[in-house]
Amino acid sequence: PAPVSPALDAHDRERLLSGTHHDPHGVLGAHPVPGGVAFRVFRPYALGVTVVAAEDLRAELHDDGDGFFSGLLPLQEVPSYRLLVAYEGTVQDTADAYAFLPALGDLDLHLIGEGRHEQLWTALGAQPMTHQGETGTRFTVWAPNARGVRVAGTFNFWDPSAFAMRSLGSTGVWELFVPGVGEGELYKFEITRPDGSKTLRADPMARRTEVPPNTSSIIHASHHEWQDEEWLANRAAGAPAHEAPFSVYEIHLPSWRPGLTYRQLAEQLPAYVKDLGFTHVELMPVAEHPFGGSWGYQVTGFYAPTARLGTPDDFKYLVDALHRAGIGVLMDWVPAHFPRDDWALAEFDGRTLYEHEDPLRAAHPDWGTLEFDYGRREVRNFLVANAIYWCEEFHIDGLRVDAVASMLYLDYSREPGQWIPNVHGGRENLDAVDFLQEMNATVYRRVPGVVTIAEESTAWDGVTRATHHMGPGGFGGLGFGLKWNMGWMHDSLDYMAHEPVHRKYHHHEMTFSMVYAYSENYVLPISHDEVVHGKRSLVSKMPGDWWQQRANLRAYLAFMWAHPGKQLLFMGQEFAQGAEWSEAHGPDWWLLDPAYGAEADHRGVRDLVRDLNTVYRHTPALWQRDTDPSGFQWIVGDASEDNVFAFLRYDADGSPLLAVSNLAPVVRPGYRLGAPDDVPAWLEALNTDTARYGGGDVTNPDVVKPDPTPWHGRPASIQLTLPPLATVWLRPA
Repeated sequence: PAPVSPALDAHDRERLLSGTHHDPHGVLGAHPVPGGVAFRVFRPYALGVTVVAAEDLRAELHDDGDGFFSGLLPLQEVPSYRLLVAYEGTVQDTADAYAFLPALGDLDLHLIGEGRHEQLWTALGAQPMTHQGETGTRFTVWAPNARGVRVAGTFNFWDPSAFAMRSLGSTGVWELFVPGVGEGELYKFEITRPDGSKTLRADPMARRTEVPPNTSSIIHASHHEWQDEEWLANRAAGAPAHEAPFSVYEIHLPSWRPGLTYRQLAEQLPAYVKDLGFTHVELMPVAEHPFGGSWGYQVTGFYAPTARLGTPDDFKYLVDALHRAGIGVLMDWVPAHFPRDDWALAEFDGRTLYEHEDPLRAAHPDWGTLEFDYGRREVRNFLVANAIYWCEEFHIDGLRVDAVASMLYLDYSREPGQWIPNVHGGRENLDAVDFLQEMNATVYRRVPGVVTIAEESTAWDGVTRATHHMGPGGFGGLGFGLKWNMGWMHDSLDYMAHEPVHRKYHHHEMTFSMVYAYSENYVLPISHDEVVHGKRSLVSKMPGDWWQQRANLRAYLAFMWAHPGKQLLFMGQEFAQGAEWSEAHGPDWWLLDPAYGAEADHRGVRDLVRDLNTVYRHTPALWQRDTDPSGFQWIVGDASEDNVFAFLRYDADGSPLLAVSNLAPVVRPGYRLGAPDDVPAWLEALNTDTARYGGGDVTNPDVVKPDPTPWHGRPASIQLTLPPLATVWLRPA
């Protein structure tokens, strides 16, 4: 047969020039044709292109115009070859990106297509690798509605023309292996939308990003060598979170000590948290977000720790340091919504993709953001894999899932007519239920010892019930390990805000939580949400003068630590910071400075928090049976005239702890309380009125023995001196 022209036809040229070619590898590169092997290269701005196939084979390609070069070489088969691309003042020696087979395997594509790729981050995004003997980076992106996708970056001067990706079948995935490109290079994807317009997008799967407000993705490979093997082994072998000590210090990393990097935080944070005795830290969202004022709750980089404080490996270094100090790491995770920034996920490939196609389902009414389409398998895969990613790649010990209620209800913050019922006529978002069940089941299956925690503010049945256990509403449990107890938080803070003289009318606000305390596995959260936006800091919510405010705070914290459920306290509240939290400057550490003069007031509260955690950790009665009704008994829950609450906590062996709160500003000497008759003597384990905490030092220093006087329905009783605005813990002597 007669030789054919190696030059591209007009149709292929136009599609490559316009960025709408779905199979550039089919026409570019080297291909056998009648008469030999045709070489075709598309390099705009090049002055010339030479093919080098062996020491004795060099051929300069013909300039076909518009950056296209071609040539026909009389070869029997396609050789191994390189390109010499001449630009003004330089010659680039490179392998040809269009000489490579796909760097993504059939199994990966199959799992992506089915929405079951549990390690999706290993298949999508920018992956430095060696492929067919060449080092480079494989770029992959899911963009099923795109007419074409190209890669732009620092390695091609942000001109994506010559870096067209190929479409891999029906999966909607586009792929290109670029030789010679490696870690640290910036990149984005140029997507040609269905209408022919173009949009430049950050990689949804980027492992690393630029520091905001810059928005490019960065090619990244981890080089961190973990040193927390002992921690992970103990975590996997340990008791589940609801049966273990679990007290959490919640932190907004950028403002805990403003200006510190992840590595600098690793030098200070573990020591501080360990000294205070918390078992875990909870980090407000560390995933990349464009607007610092969102505190991380409007995520654009779901697979990238924020670059504000360092690299992904720097963040791993911080997690490692916390683990080596014996501290678990929880992180806030935000699968409920994402912002509308035009370089991120919103209408990513020109149509609704990550968001729901129904505008009523897509727009989040409260935050001006977009809600994920949980019914789309690829979107659900993106989020389920993301949960696994943080646990497996960053050794995160637990995910606190933000805004679960907004996911579960179709009518969340919506008026009638603004939402459409589900197929059963109900208001439940069935897709979101399926997603949360899949996420929890998958995380617990893959990562031994982790915990998932729901921030869920309604009475949804079975948030912490196993996914395979059906509830009365016809739904399986959501499968979370723990749930924030928002009801307890609101009620107890409302009670504490009342002047003591009025508290007797609100006594139920402190006792009602026990009516439903065992309906879920609960965390008692005093979080950042309660100390911002005019809600005042924790100590400032308390009534009375400064002494009384601190006394109320101390009594409340000890009541909280004794109440069934796990504990969570936001930074700054552990030393009675008076001002609301602000992400601009963080906690008022200067309050602990002796030069200030009142540091004893604040150190006293911090010393109490340390002692609460110490006694708590060493007293299984306070945590072992948090979710078992037999682990709690009221001594007196109706002493409203006295503002007194007294209850027992029991560990698995039946050993008790007695907690008594007197939330009136008067000393109550000789206060009689019913007591178990099988405990011969009691001793104070903790008293929030102790002088070293800043109290009046009204204590019970001696052993307290029961007498046979029946009281509170019990055969025996004890008499205590109850300090004012204080909580006392007693243990068997």
